[in-house]
Amino acid sequence: MNKQQLFENIRKKQSFLCIGLDTDIQKIPKHLLNDEDPLFAFNKAIIDKTADYCVAYKPNLAFYESTGVKGLLSFEKTVNYIKENYPDQFIIADAKRGDIGNTSEMYARSFFDHLKVNAVTVAPYMGEDSVKPFLIYPESWVILLALTSNKGSQDFQMREFASGERLFETVLKKSQAWATDEQMMYVVGATQGELFRDVRKYAPGHFLLVPGVGAQGGSLEEVVRFGMNKQCGLLVNSSRAIIYADNSTHFADTARHEAYVLQQEMKGYLQDNGIIHVKS
Repeated sequence: MNKQQLFENIRKKQSFLCIGLDTDIQKIPKHLLNDEDPLFAFNKAIIDKTADYCVAYKPNLAFYESTGVKGLLSFEKTVNYIKENYPDQFIIADAKRGDIGNTSEMYARSFFDHLKVNAVTVAPYMGEDSVKPFLIYPESWVILLALTSNKGSQDFQMREFASGERLFETVLKKSQAWATDEQMMYVVGATQGELFRDVRKYAPGHFLLVPGVGAQGGSLEEVVRFGMNKQCGLLVNSSRAIIYADNSTHFADTARHEAYVLQQEMKGYLQDNGIIHVKS
């Protein structure tokens, strides 16, 4: 899926919602534990009820790897289910890979040759040669960690050089030479508020994957005010606030409602910014 196709889907669905499938075997409704594949059963129910209101899904590898081979099979089944039944969805493997070149080549082969997801999150700490192997796949995306929402982001990302430039700004500037905004996005946490303005100085046309709305307390209004561009340029992720909103047998219906509420808020922001025009 290229950038224009993603933008057109945002306009069509009047949403820039990404739903994080952080599926924890210890948190899913207990009645699903009797299923042959509880993780997939949970994901399937969530996907079937929320696909109308989102444009992307982001399964987080750690939650599947934690249960061993069965979990990895659940991950792969989830990806395949989305591709087969909801082909307009942008699929992000939230893997945060980043290693020396030949290892990154294997990671890239796994996600883009085998699983055929649309995007993978990548850590830039080891530099250009650890990222480049992911960029040889046309219409597949690298989503580079830039400015995250966790407290520890202050430890390195906000450190200033003698020039006054902060490390996250260096990452944004340097990585511009690796790929265009047709193949690279950036992770910017929703809790960063006005710092989205600084991100946009260096990456005005890029899509930003924005985690942290909902359970982590990020403000969607601030993200839009400081981060939205003419093509929306945002994929705002919500995980726990949607998928764990209810632990009963009605969990998927509740997830649908929570996704709808966010989608309606996003529709308003898209209207306000002239990206969509909805007849009254």
